[in-house]
Amino acid sequence: MLRWIRQQLGFDPPHQSDTRTVYIANRFPQHGHYTPQRFADNRIISSKYTIWNFIPKNLFEQFRRIANFYFLIIFLVQLMIDTPTSPVTSGLPLFFVITVTAIKQGYEDWLRHKADNEVNGAPVFVVRSGSLVQTRSKNIRVGDIVRVAKDETFPADLVLLSSDRAEGTCHITTASLDGETNLKTHYAVPETAVSQSVSRLEALQAVVECQQPEADLYRFVGRITVTQQGEEIVRPLGPENLLLRGARLKNTKEIFGVAVYTGMESKMALNYKCKSQKRSAVEKSMNTFLIIYLGILLFEAILSTILKYAWQAENKWDEPFYNEKTEQERNSSKILKFISDFLAFLVLYNFIIPISLYVTVEMQKFLGSFFIGWDLDLYHEESDQRAQVNTSDLNEELGQVEYVFTDKTGTLTENEMQFQECSINGIKYQEINGKLVPEGMTDDTPDSSAPRLSREEELFLKAVSLCHTVQISYDQTDGPGDPFSHANGFTAQMEYYASSPDEKALVEATKRMGVMFTGSKGETMEIKTFGKSEKYKLLHVLEFDPNRRRMSVILQTPLGEKILFTKGAESAILPYTKSGEIEKTRLHVDEFALKGLRTLVVAYRLFSAEEYKEVEQRIHEARTALQQREERLADVFSFIEKDLELLGATGVEDKLQEKVQETIEALRLAGIKVWVLTGDKHETAVSVSLSCGHFHRTMNILELVQQKSDHECAEQLRRLARRIKDDHVIQHGLVVDGASLSLALREHEKLFMEVCKNCSAVLCCRMAPLQKAKVVRLLKTSPEKPITLAIGDGANDVSMIQEAHVGIGIMGKEGRQAVRNSDYAIARFKFLAKLLLVHGHFYYIRIATLVQYFFYKNVCFITPQFLYQFFCLFSQQTLYDSVYLTLYNICFTSLPILVYSLFEQLVHPHVLQSKPALYRDISKNSLLSFKTFLYWTLLGFCHAFIFFFGSYILMGEDTTLMGNGQMFGNWTFGTLVFTVMVITVTLKLALETHFWTWINHFVTWGSIAFYFIFSLFYGGIIWPFLHTQDMYFVFVQLLSSGSAWFAIIIIIITCLFPDVIKKVFYRHMQPTSTQKSQFIEANAGISCMDSLCCFSEGRSGCSRLAGLLERLMGRCDPRAPRSWSDSDPFYSNDRSILTLSPVEATHC
Repeated sequence: MLRWIRQQLGFDPPHQSDTRTVYIANRFPQHGHYTPQRFADNRIISSKYTIWNFIPKNLFEQFRRIANFYFLIIFLVQLMIDTPTSPVTSGLPLFFVITVTAIKQGYEDWLRHKADNEVNGAPVFVVRSGSLVQTRSKNIRVGDIVRVAKDETFPADLVLLSSDRAEGTCHITTASLDGETNLKTHYAVPETAVSQSVSRLEALQAVVECQQPEADLYRFVGRITVTQQGEEIVRPLGPENLLLRGARLKNTKEIFGVAVYTGMESKMALNYKCKSQKRSAVEKSMNTFLIIYLGILLFEAILSTILKYAWQAENKWDEPFYNEKTEQERNSSKILKFISDFLAFLVLYNFIIPISLYVTVEMQKFLGSFFIGWDLDLYHEESDQRAQVNTSDLNEELGQVEYVFTDKTGTLTENEMQFQECSINGIKYQEINGKLVPEGMTDDTPDSSAPRLSREEELFLKAVSLCHTVQISYDQTDGPGDPFSHANGFTAQMEYYASSPDEKALVEATKRMGVMFTGSKGETMEIKTFGKSEKYKLLHVLEFDPNRRRMSVILQTPLGEKILFTKGAESAILPYTKSGEIEKTRLHVDEFALKGLRTLVVAYRLFSAEEYKEVEQRIHEARTALQQREERLADVFSFIEKDLELLGATGVEDKLQEKVQETIEALRLAGIKVWVLTGDKHETAVSVSLSCGHFHRTMNILELVQQKSDHECAEQLRRLARRIKDDHVIQHGLVVDGASLSLALREHEKLFMEVCKNCSAVLCCRMAPLQKAKVVRLLKTSPEKPITLAIGDGANDVSMIQEAHVGIGIMGKEGRQAVRNSDYAIARFKFLAKLLLVHGHFYYIRIATLVQYFFYKNVCFITPQFLYQFFCLFSQQTLYDSVYLTLYNICFTSLPILVYSLFEQLVHPHVLQSKPALYRDISKNSLLSFKTFLYWTLLGFCHAFIFFFGSYILMGEDTTLMGNGQMFGNWTFGTLVFTVMVITVTLKLALETHFWTWINHFVTWGSIAFYFIFSLFYGGIIWPFLHTQDMYFVFVQLLSSGSAWFAIIIIIITCLFPDVIKKVFYRHMQPTSTQKSQFIEANAGISCMDSLCCFSEGRSGCSRLAGLLERLMGRCDPRAPRSWSDSDPFYSNDRSILTLSPVEATHC
């Protein structure tokens, strides 16, 4: 009873079965008590919020951030107890941060709502009540028959019932789902294919039974039961019968299909998965620093509370004559009073935690990410593709990469296959002038005569031209047409489309050699052998899968024989062959692989009538099974693909992409180790690694391959470790295959990692997709915790792309799965160099300075407040006015650091590209190390002491600074400290800036000017809504004193002068590689430069004093150009080998 109540309330949904039953046209059975299953409607919802839940949901998500939650607590404390500052000082910055973030997220969600409404409101046609009715996409229900016309997208997941073609086929493209632009053929079962009109569909009695929705785009298990004249006919349904939402109909006038998965249950919607949240090293450092500053805050609050009570131990301070306690205050609890005082001090010092840091970092990442997309050097003109950013949270991580894991095919290579040679019956052949010629012989046959082929050669070419899933597209595509009608004389209009570039290359090669595939119609495939047409009946396709690593077709020859053609990797074919030149072919395959060719082995099998009958029965049983269909099919395929007769092997070349070698070399010089993870065979992978510069010819290649047992693997690893130790002078490269890797990772992980880390380059071949991810995880979780980057272009690379700290997708020819699941996407591997060496470098130095500077300016801000308590008996009197407290981080100091973090360049991009070793300067999070953090924090404390005590010395001894003898009060003192602080922290950032633009000048000097204008305006008017007018005329009075102006200048110089000296000293005594590059860059345009700043367009540096100091120290002669000797260590590992963009270095 309780369970039933919970179900009705929706807390405990009823158990769903593993399958769903769909009645076509929603024609439910009339007999018995049938309860229809409940299915999702066809609305797509990609938005996160609704108008009702936006405010509570967004606030909940924002207050999960520790800093936001902390400021909320402080704000509530200010409301509840008597605190020295107004609740506005905490509430307004918090409100600003929360509002800005909410507006950004709300706008993004509004765009998603808008896109959803467009999709859900799209017009569609469905068959209802015997006629075609137009409705909206969101109104489609499971069981509706939907009509889709040419070039329209499918509005739901449909099982194809019929098309305008008699055989019930249609062509689709799934570019929006997986990026594959090739045409795919989908089929209707023969019993429904004849229902090509609305009236016949209305009369159709059929039921579809299929699995419940799942995200796998390439898996669908079901069956359709069609009732014809009282007889039930059962047909299997697979992925080839399912038309996915988002795919587009091509080369077909119209189709009818029944909706089986709708809305958020469609496969496209189920693939809207949230990727696991990746956090950058900078973000982790930021959180660590926040915790340290929270500790400083608590220490200051506790110390102030203790000192207050220590001071008040004397009666004259506890209850002075001018501030006697009330009876209630005397009788109040000491503990509660202590807690109240502690909270009051916590509120007073709480600005040491920078709340606006989060919103500034978010804005910097979001706005900064546009630079990648705008970079023309990352634009690929041929494909008209620019770099894209899928997540801006990891920009700075691009500057911290230590390991790059790359796929080979389509990433290092073009994935454009060109047939090179083949082996037939133990003889090697080459293609010469479109003819098959044995190796070592020349083509001496006349061009006009047809070459004579032996039976084996002809059978091999037929096998290659028939064993595939290639589709043909013609220019004239309207109407059903007859593919065979184009066979004569129209070959120029014919284009092959294949899911694999290998298949396309092989079919095009056989066409050149005289065996041309001219198309398929229904179950018939036609080839023309030297002009003679032959038609084969396609009985079954045994689809390729990564486990079997082969694909097969079963055909009926024109003579009526049943034959199996199969092709696949040599490890997947040769063990199952019983005859043919096996050893010679194996030798030829290895030779092809050594040349870097991709190899496939081709074989066949003839079936007797009895054998084929058994094969037919087994395939039918496996294909119609609803449970464990994949396992049953795998067993049947293994039963069929045995006792093969070997025909030969093919060798196809995959060309290297442009500038791959230079890019890998640049990454190596930058201190980044490159690992190649590929599914190719050992010899092919090694050959490509050598040709692309991953392995050098002088490198000692170590191998961990073909290991059979744990013991054997461990022994080999120990031998390799000893060899590396003995030959530590030379570089080593390691080759590992998938099987050996599994053994190594099982029990010898530590030993394997030790060997890998001592190798300059590692190549893993014969890798399964999950093994790629395991290798990335292994490095990622090692004790050193290096930052990893994975780059690939195919679906098999998705797991490693998601596993790595940074995932990069290549917009290649293997679809868009990798791009969809990546953090960044580029068109070519060569763009990786600029992405890391330039953009990564810039993003890291910008955000590292941003984080440190934020903590520095907040220490400068709140430490004088702490020091002031020693001079006001820890009475919690605030030093600054509440408006200044509120606007310090929001207005006065926010824009200069934001602009700095968007435009700063320590070195020109061309220099960073041509000198990859500069990347080492910022590796291992060096700019956010504890040492630099400590430097910025101590600098903040030093500057704060100078602000406070400099102002105190000026005003502390009852000195009159006004012409009329009047003295300054505490608000004037606080304003003086605040004025010096705003100017100093702004000028400190100016000293850190190397690359000045007009925007930097505008916000730097504009911020200081805005502070003065605002203060004059704020203090020059009596504001009626303020209950006190503490600041009235204070700022004007301060600026009317010449002594105050003198103090401001002296204090600023005192703060910044030691910093200038330190910078000049270190740049000349211990310059980093980056600083040396700045000198070299400057010498390209002028004889001398200022040590601190390098400005574009020939402008002077930010400190003439620095230039003067250089001359005084003898470091700069205006008449002689400065240069650094070639013996300098900076040059020892450096070669200017990368010239992706011919940009000349700008002059300073």
